[in-house]
Amino acid sequence: MSRMLGLLSLMLFATAAVAQEQGKPVSPDAGKATAAHILVQSTTSTENSGLFKHLLPLFTKATGIEVRVVAVGTGQAIKNAEKGDGDVLLVHDKAAEEKFVAAGFGVKRFDLMYNDFVMLGPGSDPAKVAGSKDVAGALKKIADAKAPFVSRGDDSGTHKAELRLWKMAGVDAKSASGTWYREAGQGMGATINTAVGMGAYVLTDRATWSSFKNRGDYKIVVEGDEKLFNQYGVILVNSAKHPAVKVKEGQRFIDWLLSGDGQNAIRSFTVNGEQQFFPNAASG
Repeated sequence: MSRMLGLLSLMLFATAAVAQEQGKPVSPDAGKATAAHILVQSTTSTENSGLFKHLLPLFTKATGIEVRVVAVGTGQAIKNAEKGDGDVLLVHDKAAEEKFVAAGFGVKRFDLMYNDFVMLGPGSDPAKVAGSKDVAGALKKIADAKAPFVSRGDDSGTHKAELRLWKMAGVDAKSASGTWYREAGQGMGATINTAVGMGAYVLTDRATWSSFKNRGDYKIVVEGDEKLFNQYGVILVNSAKHPAVKVKEGQRFIDWLLSGDGQNAIRSFTVNGEQQFFPNAASG
């Protein structure tokens, strides 16, 4: 018996050692059966801001369920979920989310939280838009001045919001692609980096900017317009379409996010002392 216990201890030690060598976190339950886990398709903004690093340990501590996140643009997250690559979808394009549910890929959409978009620009402010609360008017000035502007260009929620704002401004920005209007085709942090390097204006969610380090002389130049409202929703992927969906665990995650505990956890997430997301679930 003692030899068997010694062998088991050695196996557990080896498992932990391999995990450490590969740079993976070592679970106190290493060597036991894999813990329950779910896969969430979500956005770069929720990841880059640090929100998930704040929320997920709280959920796992309460339920024992591990949450793994794929952070991409909203459009790609929805495509991934449509293919059954994920149990829960958490993104920020309400029209696309409702279409996802209507097509049978999702069970039900819930409002979860909101924040806002802001426009960033260099200290030189070539289009003279700093201090404006009229985002459409600011975009029109940028286009008229042919001042450089960097777009996500990746079908993300932020990209779709930006395209709607250009339309409100009466500007066909895509027709200027490759001139003063540049499409990065990247996530939010990388797009801001590109804009800073070019001295260009850029639209971002506020939470990503709050956590962003490479600011140079950049600042928020446009904020406070109601058109910059940014709503997030959460949806369970439909197991009728994809039987492998972990319905019980996925729904438990959604229920927690919508509960008082989950909504308070979202409310308590701050960067530099400032709240970044504002819970607005009906039950929160």
